Amino acid sequence: MTFSLDDRQALVTGASGGIGSAVALALARAGADLVLTYSGHRDEAEAVAGAVTRLGRAATTVQADLSAAGAGRGPAERVMSSARPVDVLVANAGAGVLRAWQDVDDELWAQTFAVNVTAVWQLTRAVLPGMIERGFGRILLVSSVAALTGGVVGPHYAASKAALHGLMHHLASRVARAGVTVNAIAPALISGTRMLPGDDGSGDLATRIPVGRLGQPEEIADMALAMLTNPYLTSKVITVDGGIYPG
Repeated sequence: MTFSLDDRQALVTGASGGIGSAVALALARAGADLVLTYSGHRDEAEAVAGAVTRLGRAATTVQADLSAAGAGRGPAERVMSSARPVDVLVANAGAGVLRAWQDVDDELWAQTFAVNVTAVWQLTRAVLPGMIERGFGRILLVSSVAALTGGVVGPHYAASKAALHGLMHHLASRVARAGVTVNAIAPALISGTRMLPGDDGSGDLATRIPVGRLGQPEEIADMALAMLTNPYLTSKVITVDGGIYPG
């Protein structure tokens, strides 16, 4: 049994990027209206909003620098001040600057955790009470296989994504009976994203992946939609990585 997202309102952070935009469009096709946050890529976010409206759904864009103190509360509070509640939260925005562990200073560590963990917590904390009150909510945290393997971006990135798993597991068991599910999706090596913007999948990276190619944002969106519409799935990390992590 799946739950319809018709006329639900979804908040997607980092919606100007490859995965965020693909998830937003999948949600729109499933009947949801969208609030799309972006940091510094307004044109891309507006283009996604335009695509959503062409699908017959409402779309609003909100600029949010999630590295700023308390920034995670802003988008949620702005949405909640409108007439429409947040039924679905996809916390997709992330920061991942490639650094060897020796070169990760305190500033980079703090900036990465501010976006990847603190803002996610603030967003989630803001929308959860309303979801519980209404008896319906879907929260999906976009993690990474790096949380499970250590990855290649750096310790700051891997540790921040692993922190999302702990947050997800803690919350999921406490809100499940209220009709709210909390899950995480962990992609790896997805082309058409800001981490791999121009990789066509024909290089060395593809040889590391058992399926022999990079993933596509739409494949992450397909899994995200399946997770968001399944009311029996909660407290799970689902990897979408072409077979890299055999867990």
